[in-house]
Amino acid sequence: MPLLVRAACLTNYSEVARAGGLDPGAMLARAGLSPGIESTPDLMIPVERVGRLLHESALRADNEAFGLCMAESRRLSNLGAVGLLVRDQATLRASLDVLVRHQSLLNGSLTLLLEEHADLVVLREEVRSARPLQPTRQRIELALGVMLSLMRQFLGPAWQPRRVHLAHPAPRDPRAHHRVLCERIEFDSDFNGIVCALADLDAPNPSADPAMARYAAELLAPTLPRRPATLAQDVRGAVLRLLPEGRCTIEQVGEHLGLSKRSAQRALAAQGLSFSWLLNEVRRELAVRHVRDSDRPLTEVALLLGFAAPSAFSRWHQAQFACSARALRAARGAGGPAAAQDGA
Repeated sequence: MPLLVRAACLTNYSEVARAGGLDPGAMLARAGLSPGIESTPDLMIPVERVGRLLHESALRADNEAFGLCMAESRRLSNLGAVGLLVRDQATLRASLDVLVRHQSLLNGSLTLLLEEHADLVVLREEVRSARPLQPTRQRIELALGVMLSLMRQFLGPAWQPRRVHLAHPAPRDPRAHHRVLCERIEFDSDFNGIVCALADLDAPNPSADPAMARYAAELLAPTLPRRPATLAQDVRGAVLRLLPEGRCTIEQVGEHLGLSKRSAQRALAAQGLSFSWLLNEVRRELAVRHVRDSDRPLTEVALLLGFAAPSAFSRWHQAQFACSARALRAARGAGGPAAAQDGA
């Protein structure tokens, strides 16, 4: 089943494309999307085509901040009925909880994880791809830019997060990144996300309307899945947190989620999944991010993916992608698929 996203994710695409000297209709058609797709925001479309569109548009317009430029003027209304529910929560924390619970209605490829550390909060955004080797830089920056735009609608246009983390390298010209995201950006980071003060999440929302929030919840109720967020999403989140620590067995993930090993295995099996499959999928996604889309040393990448030794990572990468990690990274500069078979 393809990963889907609301067509509203393309809001402002035509304007940014024209500013870069592109023909929006022609670019949409090249990506397999209807030129009139922006007028049907609630239509669910394949993430893979959106990713292809953003990547090719950024290259042709020579604009490394293409996704950020699209995010710059986003409003809560772009989220449709979910935006109504988000807008009228009592605090930003409550609004983010709504986004996490309803994320599947907006973007099937985006996972939001909210982590508290002392007086700080980390909002991680993990992006999946239908095709493992598809570039994700523009999609990640678009998602983070949209999230910050929404947060500033609660906290004021001048609000700044403590830091923004991006797993890919810095652009040639970071001015748009500093304008749209913040001044304190850590590129080549271990994750993609936003760090802010815990107090920011609990500031009251003076425009909250509980009656409107109840109305929006009633509108959304028929469209929600019958079951709450699947265990698979919870396991993915735990794996993302535990892998860099080198302790990511099913027992440790189960402990993280308050489940025994057998309970976690049975619950995953009921969904036709296994822990080893989910672990491998997360590793594949992280490998593409850190090998091809960053300049991080491959020995560090091995540790981030939970491998005890670089040689184990090398063998795994060769088996998964039919090429070495070095070849995949070299192909980034060559602009083509990795073909060499040298060791990682």
